[in-house]
Amino acid sequence: MMFISNWEQTLIDLESGKVRSANFLDGRWVANTEVKTQILEAFKAGTLKEENGFVDKHNLMPQKFNVERGIRIVPGGTSVRRGSYIAKGVIIMPPSYINVGAYVDEGTMVDSHVLIGSCAQIGKKVHLSTAVQIGGVLEPIGASPVVIEDEAFIGAGAIIVEGIQIKKRAVIAPGVILSKGIPVYDLVHNRILNKGEPIPEGAIVVPGNRPVKSDNIWAKEIGLTLQCAIIVKYRDDKSEASLILEDFLR
Repeated sequence: MMFISNWEQTLIDLESGKVRSANFLDGRWVANTEVKTQILEAFKAGTLKEENGFVDKHNLMPQKFNVERGIRIVPGGTSVRRGSYIAKGVIIMPPSYINVGAYVDEGTMVDSHVLIGSCAQIGKKVHLSTAVQIGGVLEPIGASPVVIEDEAFIGAGAIIVEGIQIKKRAVIAPGVILSKGIPVYDLVHNRILNKGEPIPEGAIVVPGNRPVKSDNIWAKEIGLTLQCAIIVKYRDDKSEASLILEDFLR
Protein backbone atom coordinates (compact mmCIF):
# COMPACT_ATOMS: atom_id res chain seq x y z
CA MET A 1 0.00 0.00 0.00
CA MET A 2 1.42 3.38 -1.03
CA PHE A 3 2.11 5.82 1.80
CA ILE A 4 0.59 9.28 1.37
CA SER A 5 1.97 12.05 3.56
CA ASN A 6 -0.34 14.39 5.46
CA TRP A 7 0.52 17.34 3.24
CA GLU A 8 -0.13 15.36 0.05
CA GLN A 9 -3.50 14.14 1.31
CA THR A 10 -4.35 17.73 2.22
CA LEU A 11 -3.56 18.91 -1.32
CA ILE A 12 -5.75 16.14 -2.74
CA ASP A 13 -8.59 17.05 -0.38
CA LEU A 14 -8.27 20.75 -1.22
CA GLU A 15 -8.53 20.07 -4.94
CA SER A 16 -11.61 17.90 -4.47
CA GLY A 17 -13.29 20.45 -2.19
CA LYS A 18 -13.36 17.97 0.70
CA VAL A 19 -11.52 20.46 2.91
CA ARG A 20 -11.00 24.21 2.70
CA SER A 21 -8.26 26.51 3.95
CA ALA A 22 -10.97 28.63 5.61
CA ASN A 23 -14.41 27.85 7.01
CA PHE A 24 -17.52 29.83 7.91
CA LEU A 25 -18.02 29.23 11.65
CA ASP A 26 -20.27 31.02 14.13
CA GLY A 27 -21.14 33.74 11.64
CA ARG A 28 -17.63 34.54 10.44
CA TRP A 29 -14.86 33.25 8.19
CA VAL A 30 -11.86 31.80 10.00
CA ALA A 31 -8.64 30.23 8.81
CA ASN A 32 -8.34 26.44 8.89
CA THR A 33 -4.96 26.35 10.60
CA GLU A 34 -4.54 22.59 10.22
CA VAL A 35 -4.90 22.83 6.44
CA LYS A 36 -2.62 25.85 6.19
CA THR A 37 0.00 24.08 8.27
CA GLN A 38 0.00 21.19 5.80
CA ILE A 39 0.30 23.59 2.84
CA LEU A 40 3.43 25.02 4.44
CA GLU A 41 4.70 21.48 5.00
CA ALA A 42 4.23 20.84 1.27
CA PHE A 43 6.49 23.78 0.48
CA LYS A 44 9.13 22.41 2.84
CA ALA A 45 8.91 18.93 1.32
CA GLY A 46 9.06 20.13 -2.28
CA THR A 47 12.17 20.13 -4.42
CA LEU A 48 12.75 22.30 -7.48
CA LYS A 49 11.65 20.83 -10.78
CA GLU A 50 11.76 22.15 -14.33
CA GLU A 51 8.64 21.66 -16.42
CA ASN A 52 7.72 23.36 -19.70
CA GLY A 53 10.34 26.03 -19.15
CA PHE A 54 9.25 26.86 -15.58
CA VAL A 55 10.84 25.97 -12.25
CA ASP A 56 8.78 25.36 -9.11
CA LYS A 57 8.40 22.90 -6.25
CA HIS A 58 7.79 19.47 -7.76
CA ASN A 59 4.68 18.87 -5.62
CA LEU A 60 2.99 22.22 -6.36
CA MET A 61 3.04 22.27 -10.15
CA PRO A 62 -0.06 23.54 -12.04
CA GLN A 63 -3.13 21.34 -12.26
CA LYS A 64 -4.19 19.53 -15.43
CA PHE A 65 -7.71 20.03 -16.77
CA ASN A 66 -10.03 18.05 -19.05
CA VAL A 67 -13.56 18.42 -20.37
CA GLU A 68 -14.96 16.10 -17.70
CA ARG A 69 -14.14 18.64 -14.98
CA GLY A 70 -16.65 21.07 -16.48
CA ILE A 71 -14.34 24.07 -16.15
CA ARG A 72 -13.68 26.43 -19.05
CA ILE A 73 -10.07 27.68 -19.26
CA VAL A 74 -9.48 29.83 -22.32
CA PRO A 75 -5.99 29.40 -23.85
CA GLY A 76 -3.34 32.02 -23.16
CA GLY A 77 -1.15 31.55 -20.11
CA THR A 78 -3.40 30.77 -17.14
CA SER A 79 -2.02 28.68 -14.26
CA VAL A 80 -4.02 27.02 -11.50
CA ARG A 81 -1.65 25.75 -8.85
CA ARG A 82 -2.07 22.40 -7.20
CA GLY A 83 -4.05 22.44 -3.96
CA SER A 84 -6.69 24.93 -5.16
CA TYR A 85 -10.33 24.08 -5.79
CA ILE A 86 -12.11 25.10 -8.99
CA ALA A 87 -15.80 24.17 -9.17
CA LYS A 88 -17.79 23.19 -12.24
CA GLY A 89 -19.01 26.06 -14.36
CA VAL A 90 -16.09 28.36 -13.55
CA ILE A 91 -14.69 30.34 -16.49
CA ILE A 92 -11.06 31.49 -16.40
CA MET A 93 -9.86 34.00 -19.00
CA PRO A 94 -6.16 34.38 -19.84
CA PRO A 95 -3.80 35.14 -18.34
CA SER A 96 -4.85 34.50 -14.75
CA TYR A 97 -3.26 32.84 -11.75
CA ILE A 98 -4.91 30.92 -8.90
CA ASN A 99 -2.65 29.98 -6.00
CA VAL A 100 -2.57 27.03 -3.60
CA GLY A 101 -5.38 26.80 -1.04
CA ALA A 102 -7.75 29.04 -2.99
CA TYR A 103 -11.40 28.05 -3.43
CA VAL A 104 -13.44 29.21 -6.44
CA ASP A 105 -17.09 28.16 -6.38
CA GLU A 106 -19.59 27.35 -9.15
CA GLY A 107 -20.39 29.77 -11.95
CA THR A 108 -17.72 32.33 -11.12
CA MET A 109 -16.09 34.37 -13.89
CA VAL A 110 -12.34 34.98 -13.54
CA ASP A 111 -11.47 37.59 -16.14
CA SER A 112 -8.10 38.38 -17.74
CA HIS A 113 -5.07 39.31 -15.60
CA VAL A 114 -6.76 38.27 -12.37
CA LEU A 115 -4.76 37.04 -9.38
CA ILE A 116 -6.46 34.89 -6.76
CA GLY A 117 -3.97 34.57 -3.92
CA SER A 118 -3.27 31.64 -1.66
CA CYS A 119 -6.20 30.51 0.50
CA ALA A 120 -8.59 33.17 -0.86
CA GLN A 121 -12.24 32.09 -0.84
CA ILE A 122 -14.43 33.02 -3.83
CA GLY A 123 -18.15 32.22 -3.74
CA LYS A 124 -20.73 31.21 -6.35
CA LYS A 125 -21.47 33.39 -9.40
CA VAL A 126 -18.87 35.98 -8.47
CA HIS A 127 -17.52 38.20 -11.25
CA LEU A 128 -13.85 39.13 -10.95
CA SER A 129 -13.27 41.72 -13.66
CA THR A 130 -10.07 42.39 -15.58
CA ALA A 131 -6.91 42.93 -13.50
CA VAL A 132 -8.56 42.29 -10.12
CA GLN A 133 -6.06 41.37 -7.42
CA ILE A 134 -7.28 39.15 -4.58
CA GLY A 135 -4.54 38.92 -1.99
CA GLY A 136 -3.33 35.69 -0.47
CA VAL A 137 -3.04 35.04 3.26
CA LEU A 138 -0.95 31.95 3.92
CA GLU A 139 1.11 33.21 6.85
CA PRO A 140 0.62 33.64 9.73
CA ILE A 141 -1.55 30.53 9.64
CA GLY A 142 -4.20 32.01 11.91
CA ALA A 143 -4.73 35.11 9.79
CA SER A 144 -8.20 35.51 8.27
CA PRO A 145 -8.47 34.94 4.51
CA VAL A 146 -9.67 37.27 1.80
CA VAL A 147 -13.28 36.23 1.12
CA ILE A 148 -15.59 37.22 -1.73
CA GLU A 149 -19.05 35.79 -1.05
CA ASP A 150 -21.73 34.67 -3.55
CA GLU A 151 -22.82 36.93 -6.42
CA ALA A 152 -20.42 39.75 -5.56
CA PHE A 153 -19.17 41.88 -8.46
CA ILE A 154 -15.58 43.11 -8.33
CA GLY A 155 -14.80 45.85 -10.85
CA ALA A 156 -11.73 46.14 -13.06
CA GLY A 157 -8.45 46.84 -11.31
CA ALA A 158 -9.85 46.52 -7.78
CA ILE A 159 -7.39 45.32 -5.13
CA ILE A 160 -8.61 43.40 -2.07
CA VAL A 161 -5.96 42.30 0.41
CA GLU A 162 -5.10 41.65 4.09
CA GLY A 163 -8.05 39.42 4.89
CA ILE A 164 -10.77 41.84 3.79
CA GLN A 165 -14.11 40.09 3.42
CA ILE A 166 -16.87 41.01 0.98
CA LYS A 167 -20.41 39.87 1.80
CA LYS A 168 -22.95 38.51 -0.68
CA ARG A 169 -24.00 40.58 -3.69
CA ALA A 170 -21.73 43.51 -2.84
CA VAL A 171 -20.39 45.57 -5.74
CA ILE A 172 -16.83 46.89 -5.68
CA ALA A 173 -16.35 49.59 -8.32
CA PRO A 174 -13.31 49.68 -10.63
CA GLY A 175 -10.14 50.90 -8.96
CA VAL A 176 -11.25 50.44 -5.35
CA ILE A 177 -8.49 49.36 -2.98
CA LEU A 178 -9.53 47.60 0.23
CA SER A 179 -7.06 46.78 2.99
CA LYS A 180 -7.03 46.98 6.77
CA GLY A 181 -5.51 50.47 6.59
CA ILE A 182 -8.13 51.99 4.28
CA PRO A 183 -11.31 53.19 6.01
CA VAL A 184 -14.74 52.53 4.50
CA TYR A 185 -17.39 55.23 4.89
CA ASP A 186 -21.05 54.18 4.67
CA LEU A 187 -22.95 57.24 3.41
CA VAL A 188 -26.27 55.41 3.61
CA HIS A 189 -26.00 54.80 7.36
CA ASN A 190 -23.63 57.66 8.24
CA ARG A 191 -20.97 55.50 9.82
CA ILE A 192 -17.41 54.30 9.38
CA LEU A 193 -17.00 50.53 9.23
CA ASN A 194 -14.94 49.11 12.06
CA LYS A 195 -11.44 47.96 11.16
CA GLY A 196 -11.71 44.44 9.73
CA GLU A 197 -15.51 44.63 9.43
CA PRO A 198 -16.76 42.94 6.23
CA ILE A 199 -18.19 45.00 3.39
CA PRO A 200 -21.96 44.59 4.00
CA GLU A 201 -24.25 42.52 1.81
CA GLY A 202 -25.39 44.37 -1.30
CA ALA A 203 -23.20 47.42 -0.65
CA ILE A 204 -21.95 49.39 -3.65
CA VAL A 205 -18.44 50.67 -2.94
CA VAL A 206 -16.58 53.35 -4.91
CA PRO A 207 -13.11 54.87 -4.50
CA GLY A 208 -12.85 58.10 -2.56
CA ASN A 209 -10.52 60.50 -0.73
CA ARG A 210 -10.52 62.07 2.71
CA PRO A 211 -8.56 64.99 4.20
CA VAL A 212 -5.31 64.22 5.97
CA LYS A 213 -5.93 64.34 9.72
CA SER A 214 -2.71 65.98 10.79
CA ASP A 215 -1.36 69.09 12.50
CA ASN A 216 1.00 69.54 9.58
CA ILE A 217 0.16 73.00 8.24
CA TRP A 218 1.88 72.35 4.92
CA ALA A 219 -0.29 69.25 4.30
CA LYS A 220 -3.41 71.33 4.88
CA GLU A 221 -2.18 74.20 2.71
CA ILE A 222 -1.64 72.02 -0.33
CA GLY A 223 -4.79 69.98 0.27
CA LEU A 224 -3.28 66.52 0.75
CA THR A 225 -5.80 63.72 0.94
CA LEU A 226 -5.70 60.01 1.76
CA GLN A 227 -7.42 57.14 0.00
CA CYS A 228 -10.67 55.72 1.33
CA ALA A 229 -13.63 53.69 0.10
CA ILE A 230 -17.23 54.90 0.13
CA ILE A 231 -20.48 52.94 0.24
CA VAL A 232 -22.72 55.18 -1.85
CA LYS A 233 -25.81 52.94 -1.95
CA TYR A 234 -27.05 49.37 -1.70
CA ARG A 235 -28.16 47.22 -4.63
CA ASP A 236 -31.61 47.89 -6.06
CA ASP A 237 -33.49 47.01 -9.27
CA LYS A 238 -31.56 49.57 -11.31
CA SER A 239 -28.15 48.31 -10.20
CA GLU A 240 -29.27 44.71 -10.69
CA ALA A 241 -30.04 45.37 -14.35
CA SER A 242 -26.57 46.79 -15.00
CA LEU A 243 -24.87 43.73 -13.49
CA ILE A 244 -26.62 40.92 -15.38
CA LEU A 245 -24.09 38.46 -16.76
CA GLU A 246 -25.07 37.25 -20.20
CA ASP A 247 -25.65 33.47 -20.21
CA PHE A 248 -24.42 33.10 -23.78
CA LEU A 249 -20.89 34.03 -22.66
CA ARG A 250 -20.85 30.82 -20.67
